Amino acid sequence: MVELAATTRGNEVVLKDGHGCVRRLSLKELLFSDRAEIVPDQAGPSADDAEEIASVVLSQLRDDERRKVLERAEHVREVLTGYRSGSAELVREGEPCTEYGAGEPAEAKYAAKARELGVSVRSIKQWVADFRRHGEAGFVSKRSLSGPTQPSVDNRWVETALEVMVEYTDQSKPSRTLVIERTRARVVARFGPEVVPQPSRATAFRVLEGLERRHPLFRLSTKRNRDIADRPEGPYGKLRPTRPGEYLLMDTTRLDVFAFDPLTLKWVQAELTVAMDWYTRCITGIRLTPVSTKAVDVSAVLFQSFRPRPTGRDWPRGAVWPEHGIPRTVLVDVDGAVGPGLASPPLVPETLVVDHGKVYVSEHLTSVCRRMGISIQPARLRTGRDKGPVERYFRTLREGLLEALPGYKGPDIHSRGDAPEDDAFFFLDELEAMIQE
Repeated sequence: MVELAATTRGNEVVLKDGHGCVRRLSLKELLFSDRAEIVPDQAGPSADDAEEIASVVLSQLRDDERRKVLERAEHVREVLTGYRSGSAELVREGEPCTEYGAGEPAEAKYAAKARELGVSVRSIKQWVADFRRHGEAGFVSKRSLSGPTQPSVDNRWVETALEVMVEYTDQSKPSRTLVIERTRARVVARFGPEVVPQPSRATAFRVLEGLERRHPLFRLSTKRNRDIADRPEGPYGKLRPTRPGEYLLMDTTRLDVFAFDPLTLKWVQAELTVAMDWYTRCITGIRLTPVSTKAVDVSAVLFQSFRPRPTGRDWPRGAVWPEHGIPRTVLVDVDGAVGPGLASPPLVPETLVVDHGKVYVSEHLTSVCRRMGISIQPARLRTGRDKGPVERYFRTLREGLLEALPGYKGPDIHSRGDAPEDDAFFFLDELEAMIQE
């Protein structure tokens, strides 16, 4: 892709292949047509990678450690480019120094930087190699990420304690004292008295705190601990969207707010069904239903992905999506862009990621997807992370909108007010309009 141009007909791209042939086509055709296919140049980070990604490594540092890493990166960039920022466009006062000019040999630059910082030339070369291989994350010491040191305890005692903790997975939550006592008794019965050194009570508590990361037992609820214990031992894969429409997440949640039904004049519970494109994290379909959601409601949400709703009359110009589905904020000439004014980008989903609810495994939705050529991929049972983006959207909706509305009842019965039903005077259509905006 050599050029992206905004025209009156929408965004157009100029493509060039390996033979030098140039072709111009619309961005919509590039994304959705069978003539073109987007191929990622790399697989991206994975759960079984030997090293963590840079954002994870840098986020574990303290403020003083992060400042030290950034300062060292500036010195390395000065050695490589002559500028601490790494670019001549962001030149600072006094740059570039004559010692780090473009015509100076690399060995001379290494020696000059070593004299400046008071370190050896070998250290400078190692910094440069780490920076070229891992960027700023290459300066982070493995020791700073290893965490606190573990107490020195016999491995046989530790493995026996973990064995006792695993046995309580399907039982009621025990106390740490009970686990320690059973571990000591089992070690004596298995290896004999005074064969395995018994740790002190304080040391045993620290050992259990470290084992809690491997097998949660004391901190979380027993149901949550059982879910964690049922996870597969090996690394499991994750869907990685590479283009819009590749994976469409659909889910339904009961809103934590009571609404007013204008037909029956009674307060009712409301359920929200949304469809989210995993690649763009954009809501492409939304529907609010009283009491419960039917299969036809899910199909209506799916239909909105193909035919988005028109925007409201009072919507700001920056919130309107043009027909090609690109936000107006990325266009150079905003006033010149034309479009019918859609509430969400039009999308042609390829795979539908749903849970095991009755409305999602119904014959109605299955037949619709079969006719439209959409494959259905159910999420794993009791595994909310398979639809993590849409689950996070529901939480943002509750914390950013619902908890400020009358009739809010809280996320659970223990958080409910005295009589939230008395404040439920919002109509369902008004609530749906607020959620969509």
